[in-house]
Amino acid sequence: EISSPEGFRDKAILELLFSTGLRVSELVSLNRDQVNLERKEFGVIGKGRRSRVVFVSDTAGAWVGRYLKSREDCWKPMFIRYSGKTPDADDKTGESRRLSARSVQRSVEKYVKKARLPVKITPHGLRHSFATDLLHSGADLRAIQELLGHKNVSTTQIYTHITNPQLREIHTKFHRK
Repeated sequence: EISSPEGFRDKAILELLFSTGLRVSELVSLNRDQVNLERKEFGVIGKGRRSRVVFVSDTAGAWVGRYLKSREDCWKPMFIRYSGKTPDADDKTGESRRLSARSVQRSVEKYVKKARLPVKITPHGLRHSFATDLLHSGADLRAIQELLGHKNVSTTQIYTHITNPQLREIHTKFHRK
């Protein structure tokens, strides 16, 4: 429901998660000045303090841009909560309003229920969907490793189990009968 500030924010979050493959911790730590919506890219420091460049799709960039324009505050966090206690008077940056990872998880659960999806999807599940979508479209496993910020390609290979039907197709088509 994008007519509410929360719904608008959630739409931007869902688009950004699927577009980038961000970890939920990376998403909630984002600051407004960190994301370059003109270039549709930004840097993050991920797990193990590894830095990587993240690319944003046109659709996700448009939703994030619209969400940020709708905000009337000048707070630093990219995504803020709209409920709960009011920010501290001393908090000029809005840090006390930063959205938590758990809030994002609850939000994704809420939309999965609303959409009546027959599977459990989490923010990490959207990360898997990002990787799987790239694999299905023919992206190289090494490139996906870089996009996900994995240290070892073996971690990225976990995402390949979903493409087994493609392997069967290739086997049937190309293996001598």
